Amino acid sequence: MSDLEPDNGLLVTHANEIQDLLTTEMKKILSKKVQSTEEWLRSYSLESLQLTLEHLVNEGTIILDSRSGVEEIELAEEAVTSFEARVSEVIELYQQRIQWLLKDSRKVFGLVKGTKVGLVVDVSGLSDRPRLEGFQKDLLFLIDEQLCYKKQLYCLSFGTEISPLWESPRNVGVHVLGEARQWVQQLAPARGCNLLKALKHVLTMKELNSLVIIMQSCPDQSLEILADYAQQCMLGRKLLVHAVTYDCGSPAAIATVKNLAEVVSGCYHCYTSKGENSDSSDVNLLLQESHKAKDLLRSIKQTFQRHVGVSLISGIADVSTEVANAAIPCFLPKPPKHEGPLIIQTPHFLARTSTDWLKTNGLKARKLNLYQVLAPNAFSPVEEFVPILQKTVSSTLHEATMMQFEWHDGTVKNIHVDLPILYKYQKLLAKMVRIYEKRINWLSVASRRIWGSVCERRVVILVDISVTNSMCIIHIQHSLRLLLEEQMSNKDCFNIIAFGSHIVPWQLELVPSQPENLQKAWRWVLRLQCSGSRNFMSALRRAVEVDFKEKDKHKSQGLYLLTTGIPDQETHTVSAYVAEACRGFDLHLHVCLFSVMEDADSCGIIPARYATPTETAIAFKEIVQAANGRFHWFGEAGIFESDDITVIVSEMEKAKNYSQKCAFLVESLKQRSGNQPANSFIAEAGATTVVTKEKRRPQKLPSPKPTALSLARMHIKDKHGAEKNTSIRVAAWRPTSAKAEIPPVQAIKQWPQAEKRRKYKPRKQPECSVSVFYTDKGRNVGTVYRNYPKTVCIRKHVPSVRLPQKEEICSSKEWLTKYSIKKLKLELPRLMFGPGCTHQKKIVKSLHKKVSAKYCTIFPSVEINGVVRHVQVQSKELEIYIEQMEKVLLRYLQRIQWLLSGSRRLFGTILEANVCVLIDTSGSMDPYLPRITKELTSLIWEQLRKNEVRFNLLRFAENTESWREHLVEATDKTCHDAVQWVSKFHAHGNTHILMALQKALSFQDVEALYILTDGKPDTSCNLILKEIERLRKQQDIKIHTISFSYVDREANEFLKKLASQTGGRYHCSFGDVDGQLAAHRMLTEGFDDEDDPVFPYFEGDDLKKLTEEVAKARSFLKQAKSLRVLLQKWNINQKDNSVFKNSAQD
Repeated sequence: MSDLEPDNGLLVTHANEIQDLLTTEMKKILSKKVQSTEEWLRSYSLESLQLTLEHLVNEGTIILDSRSGVEEIELAEEAVTSFEARVSEVIELYQQRIQWLLKDSRKVFGLVKGTKVGLVVDVSGLSDRPRLEGFQKDLLFLIDEQLCYKKQLYCLSFGTEISPLWESPRNVGVHVLGEARQWVQQLAPARGCNLLKALKHVLTMKELNSLVIIMQSCPDQSLEILADYAQQCMLGRKLLVHAVTYDCGSPAAIATVKNLAEVVSGCYHCYTSKGENSDSSDVNLLLQESHKAKDLLRSIKQTFQRHVGVSLISGIADVSTEVANAAIPCFLPKPPKHEGPLIIQTPHFLARTSTDWLKTNGLKARKLNLYQVLAPNAFSPVEEFVPILQKTVSSTLHEATMMQFEWHDGTVKNIHVDLPILYKYQKLLAKMVRIYEKRINWLSVASRRIWGSVCERRVVILVDISVTNSMCIIHIQHSLRLLLEEQMSNKDCFNIIAFGSHIVPWQLELVPSQPENLQKAWRWVLRLQCSGSRNFMSALRRAVEVDFKEKDKHKSQGLYLLTTGIPDQETHTVSAYVAEACRGFDLHLHVCLFSVMEDADSCGIIPARYATPTETAIAFKEIVQAANGRFHWFGEAGIFESDDITVIVSEMEKAKNYSQKCAFLVESLKQRSGNQPANSFIAEAGATTVVTKEKRRPQKLPSPKPTALSLARMHIKDKHGAEKNTSIRVAAWRPTSAKAEIPPVQAIKQWPQAEKRRKYKPRKQPECSVSVFYTDKGRNVGTVYRNYPKTVCIRKHVPSVRLPQKEEICSSKEWLTKYSIKKLKLELPRLMFGPGCTHQKKIVKSLHKKVSAKYCTIFPSVEINGVVRHVQVQSKELEIYIEQMEKVLLRYLQRIQWLLSGSRRLFGTILEANVCVLIDTSGSMDPYLPRITKELTSLIWEQLRKNEVRFNLLRFAENTESWREHLVEATDKTCHDAVQWVSKFHAHGNTHILMALQKALSFQDVEALYILTDGKPDTSCNLILKEIERLRKQQDIKIHTISFSYVDREANEFLKKLASQTGGRYHCSFGDVDGQLAAHRMLTEGFDDEDDPVFPYFEGDDLKKLTEEVAKARSFLKQAKSLRVLLQKWNINQKDNSVFKNSAQD
């Protein structure tokens, strides 16, 4: 930047600064500052930040003064200085929060809490017009800055009478906010201030959870009456009351508001236009915390005065005993009497590992393994030689009730599907899953959350008390207390060994688990102090070689290790030792790994070995595996990993897998029974066949071409008393008796004709084959199909969509050619309703009337665009479709938010690599010029510089002026110069668009023009269009138009024609705020309601096409959810009808 040119606030050094400024504009309300002051102080109070005097004292050490014999506290000067600096930063943070609360609408009305807000406005003090206009302006700011982000809104004004805007609270949307703004502009002064009547009306709205009362004068009723009524109505109801006085000079009104807020446990805000500071309960809370911090700084300076070297010393008498002896905070629940005696509980049953528990409660133990259930009805395919046929014949399955199913050993079996048995089996699976969930919940509470289930009869507990655990000794003691109280009373014997660098055993050997021994062990645990490193190997050897020296004589022996980090010894060394110690004996090592909070470090102490929590867990898993034990990993957030729970979860997954296979079997059987082919060789009455006739007429398949053998068999089957005829000789076939003879060939005369007809059919007939066999009785012949013709699936499956994560720089038209609903093949009618789904009636000649197809009563029907169609889709497919459509909608909304962010909000997206931007600086643009200069700055850095676009700028009014005479590369220097040139814009003169376009089209290598204007050109619009068409014949250049006018429809129509004629895009920023709000609400509230929220009507091409696609997607999503509900009701009705029929038959 030149020294002669001052910084006017538009220059930036990084492109991301402007982009961040614009993208965070909508996020300010959604940031953590939107929390109420009480919620905010829970995270930033001195107590929560550990900036109290007691926290400082805990960092010091107690020393004894050699002269006076008085105990004193010694602190490092650096620690005190750092503590004071942190307190000073917090004071500054409080001041920033106060300044934030005293800006914009928060300065006038305070911070509005709650999501469903009732706005009650007193209009009695609006006597003069300037006051009324100022109040309306402030209320509009309140709506635009705070109330527009709420879920529901209710507005009511009152004087002597009340005047509600709506009958009930409305969901916040574009139309509701527009009505609220119009209501504010129509507010009129009134006499009287009947606050009681307003409260009686608004407190009946049970939907509200926040009430904002804005007072301008003293209410007609007394405080006692108002407070008594409010307390009665709010009894048992969570309603936040926010009372505000607006520029009210009445001390009585201010006192009433404050007292009313105090009575109902609400907050107050008193605003006056004369003074800068507002009296607010939120600000007062922050001032109190700020004063407390300042007092803390003064007390530190007064308490720690005498310097010794680089240390600060204070007499211990100057600090309370409670502060000096304060315990380190812990996240685990600490009992009220932590140091009191144990409250021992006796378990009612012997604990077992999950693996042992599943031996009696697993699916296999309960005979609920799927293959156990299906085994009685499973038949292996068999191939046997049939002498009469002189060949090997494979067994076939009956399609109506049998399915081929892959067995657990990889073989395929023919399964007879018994629907009632499978239904009962699935109910039993659901019951077992609930039992497994109870087991997991039981393992996740009390001492089992820390130690898992202690199952052995002889137990040694190894406790890590290394110096790195100094900050969590309370956790360790509390964990041991829970274990001794809940799980140790029914053991045979136990011992506790604490280890750091040295081994500290409680007893020299195992002692009985009697109540007095448990109490003694607890008192010993309370005296433990952390020191040294983690010498786990020594503690392990002590337990194995001393406590379990007779391990070969006992059963059920266990070591339980509670630690927070990796041991000093190498993992392979420990694994080798425990494998040798436990091999051949009933001895197991179990590890309970405790992940300490990251901020609860050990005051900078570095352990002998360091490993991340994940590396530590991997090492202990290896050790546990060598010792045939169990691994349990827990922390503040809960249980991270547990072998006991993992085994149960695996059994639950197995149950889920079995249930899915059952559902597949049932669904496949239903589909097959609905499409079962007809048997062309079903015998007449009196003949017994394998194939059973269905009640519903199956589809007819063409008969296969018969051979001489099949002709003979069919004739014997149909005519048992036929006369002998030997005109046809068959060498390979002989009847089973003398009565069965070869039928005459003349009995079948239709085959040659059928063959001849088939010759002229263009469509290829499906191939199928049959097997013929004799039945047990008489000379009857049975046939079954071996190969069935493949059916053609008309209905399409729901595709899995893949959408880009990053935004592509292209127009919405180009983007939708790749990612529209049609391109993604997610159009609901094409997916769900094929040509076979139409409800049709055909004329039956014998009945002389139209009759519906039989499937009309099997599938549910729905009317689509006046045509009745059958829903032939499964609930699972609808679920997949809804999931995919919501995924697509989410991506569309992200694209819309991207288009409405940054410089794209005003200028749209710059697509080409060589562009010229034309800016209208005529007199009519004067009110908008400051905003345009800022947006142009954002455009230059965010799009032109970031995407390395060659560009030029040109402003036009009565004359034209270009920034450069040609296109230039987008570098840091050129962008700085362009921003400086833009900052000098001033508005004057008329709008000469044609002259500006002619000059811009003359730039060499330019690919597109982006023209920003607010009105119609001074010359004829048709003349401009004709001239541009003539110039574009020489070079194909696109012109993108950007409208800055919302009211001049004629000008906007001209800009649309200009863009359409040149292959460009039209863009208008009207509705951008409402569009951002609608997109945000859809992302947070979901897509359940198709009509709310809705996008405003965008005139710009990019946003218009994308919002139309969103509306289309929401419509399909609503239809899919309606079909899902219809299908669920249909299934329930069908099930009820089947139950009714069965009961009627019984």
